[in-house]
Amino acid sequence: MDVRKVLATDAALELIGRLQTKYGPVMFHQSGGCCDGSSPMCYGEGEFLLGDRDVLLGEIGGARFYISQAQYEYWKYTQLIIDVVPGRGGMFSLEGPEGLRFLTRSRVFTEEESKALGL
Repeated sequence: MDVRKVLATDAALELIGRLQTKYGPVMFHQSGGCCDGSSPMCYGEGEFLLGDRDVLLGEIGGARFYISQAQYEYWKYTQLIIDVVPGRGGMFSLEGPEGLRFLTRSRVFTEEESKALGL
């Protein structure tokens, strides 16, 4: 069973592609609150300093997607689904000037999916 911890909608994949064309390789970090709420933040690859406790969840549109270990502990039983909605995103996230923002939706893994992931 192939179960991904993070995936993206077609709209999110299209925006990721546009940002990659404009800025080159990008990466994501799931914000834990603070200044930009709990938005997935998009940065140029390597422009966000990862910590020792950041967890790589997977890739969406060729972009690596990270989350802090502490936040991962809360969300490890859920699949993150990255979507796009109109509006201004986080002030440091690359999609801001596009008039769109990334948004995290989620769903709880089934028992079978959790077992496949070793949770």
